[in-house]
Amino acid sequence: MNVRTLSTHVLRALADAQTEGRRENLETLVERVQVRRRDVRAVITALHEQGLVDAVHMRLTLEGFAVGRSLLAQELPALRSSARVERRVAAA
Repeated sequence: MNVRTLSTHVLRALADAQTEGRRENLETLVERVQVRRRDVRAVITALHEQGLVDAVHMRLTLEGFAVGRSLLAQELPALRSSARVERRVAAA
């Protein structure tokens, strides 16, 4: 999984939640993007350091909201390769 790809998914999820007036926390964000908690936390920390996310309140900054809103209209790359997903499904 690519950290940059996960970042776009997190920004998009947070923008979607803020647009709808919902509050996200780490647990709901993990469920939404279906990625390990540790990875989501690392991405939130990195986005916070870049000034795109207020990690304390789990909300986008104005700049982060602008980026996240622009991602709502785009098709994002998959977080996992399809071959990896197929192997997991076959193993289950």
